[in-house]
Amino acid sequence: MKKIGLLSDTHGFLDPTIFKHFNECDEVWHAGDVGSKNIVDQLQAFKNFRGVFGNIDDRSITGVLPRDLRFELEGLDIFITHIGGYPGRYNKKVSQIMNTKPPGLFVCGHSHILKVIYDKKYQCLHMNPGACGHQGFHNVRTLLRFEIEGGRVQNAVVIELGTRGALIG
Repeated sequence: MKKIGLLSDTHGFLDPTIFKHFNECDEVWHAGDVGSKNIVDQLQAFKNFRGVFGNIDDRSITGVLPRDLRFELEGLDIFITHIGGYPGRYNKKVSQIMNTKPPGLFVCGHSHILKVIYDKKYQCLHMNPGACGHQGFHNVRTLLRFEIEGGRVQNAVVIELGTRGALIG
């Protein structure tokens, strides 16, 4: 079993409470729009880190993070990208992947909207952790924490960090 902390759309701000919320995690994943190489460095120093770059990220981030990640963990095929859509509204790239070799877990960010949806058509769980930075139109900054065991996601928890501009302890 692996415990995962999932975040996205930090846009250059990493709430210090993330380290408390993800303390028991084995890995931390970032679904893009990191905004600062310093955030990548902090997360890499904290836990085993996997991340992708997003549309606002500059060369300091695109030089160290890929656009897409596909890997297996605990028997689960996982695909992470920043812009991908969601069940019934995937973008062209993700639609092609879903139609040829769908993963068991599809993770993306970009929308700033927290979504956890099971796509029956492709037998795939879609997760978007929302946004945990201050930039964007979202009202509440969010994260996801979950476990992967035996090829399945379980015990998913939504973590609210407070409203944009607010810090909690």
